[in-house]
Amino acid sequence: MADLASSPYMLLVLVASAFTLPLVFVWWIRNTRRIGRPPMPVVLKAFAWGAVFSVLMALVLEVLLGAAAQSAGPLYVFLSKHFTDPETIFLVVVLAPFVEEAAKAVSARVGKPVARARVDGLVFGAAAGLGFSATENLLNGLKVLTDAGGSASAFLAVIVIRSFSASLLHASATAVTGYGLATGWLTRRPYAFLPYYLVAVTMHATYNFLASFGETFTQYGDLGTLVGFGAAVLFAVVAVTLVRYKLAYRRPTPVR
Repeated sequence: MADLASSPYMLLVLVASAFTLPLVFVWWIRNTRRIGRPPMPVVLKAFAWGAVFSVLMALVLEVLLGAAAQSAGPLYVFLSKHFTDPETIFLVVVLAPFVEEAAKAVSARVGKPVARARVDGLVFGAAAGLGFSATENLLNGLKVLTDAGGSASAFLAVIVIRSFSASLLHASATAVTGYGLATGWLTRRPYAFLPYYLVAVTMHATYNFLASFGETFTQYGDLGTLVGFGAAVLFAVVAVTLVRYKLAYRRPTPVR
């Protein structure tokens, strides 16, 4: 920890390691389009907004709404009947998906002026989601680093694991919202994004539930943790593969 506090170069390495793979994924997803790719500067702007603005927005809303929800007795009574840790289930599976997908959607809106097809929304949404995930990965890695016995290798392990799991989920879920946003922009139906947003929330909640399966159902031990996390990673990989398929092999949906 002394090195981290005293060396700006060490901090730079940590930030670079958290952001490198998400930025590679931005390039990968944006370049999946064979023609008519959205301009890279705007895609990177969506990434930057996701990394800063959406993270701050989500943190504030989750604190405020989480505190307000503690007074919602019936909700916790319902969750406590089905889960041993109702507070974690509420925060991870209910609150976080709704708040974070909304926060990332705000950043995806930076692509509105240059959107020419609905699939452009997939790219802007994925970029915003990857920016969000980069900062989230950094914060989670720093938490591991500051824990007793934390090390740079543990930090890097968290970054790599999350980059191939949570980052892909954030990219694919917010890509769905972005597709809905672009549909609204091009058809002048401002609420057209709502069904897509709800799909993104469902995707996010499903991933979070799978990823926290071992922690929630402790009776299954390490096997539950391994199976749940494996299922979560598979879910994220399949989701981002479908997004890329839509970009690569589907013609832009005509606007009516």
